Amino acid sequence: MAKYHFVAAVVLGFFLISTGWAQATSPSVIATPPQPMWSELTVPQKVVLAPLSDEWDSLESYRQKKWLGIAARFSSMTPDEQRRIQGQMQEWRKLTPEERRIARENYKTARKLPAEKKQELKQKWEEYLSLPQEEKEKLKQQASRSPAQSVLPGTPAGAVAPEAALLLPHGPASPVLPPPAAPASP
Repeated sequence: MAKYHFVAAVVLGFFLISTGWAQATSPSVIATPPQPMWSELTVPQKVVLAPLSDEWDSLESYRQKKWLGIAARFSSMTPDEQRRIQGQMQEWRKLTPEERRIARENYKTARKLPAEKKQELKQKWEEYLSLPQEEKEKLKQQASRSPAQSVLPGTPAGAVAPEAALLLPHGPASPVLPPPAAPASP
């Protein structure tokens, strides 16, 4: 009987130890290996990622890896998608580090919104895009003069939610833009 208990204890101990080894490593433990420096990129990668050339070598490895994935898929994208991605890179490059941080936070928050709220924001964004350029400029000036209210809950005061982020689930966080507004009444 003692031999049975000993064998059971050994088997149980082995089971407990092996399950500890089998646990998946958390994402925070997994590090992205260093990615190639700008000078090491291929010509096609450099063409696609040209808007990021000045800051490429200072980007975090996981961000470089993400952009390299986009560059790899670039040739299979439609011309409109390619223009959109290139435009996003150019706009992203113009943002300050603080604006980028806010855009990332807003994007993360937007992804967690319920489907109805996402649809509502998408509709507002489309309304904003349909405004004449003069009206958009007027809204941008108003937003820069007064503290903007974020459309997304939980974002810092004064942050402007990038509704376009909802339309870009696989791309970078979109630039910080003024919140969409309904066209002014005549």
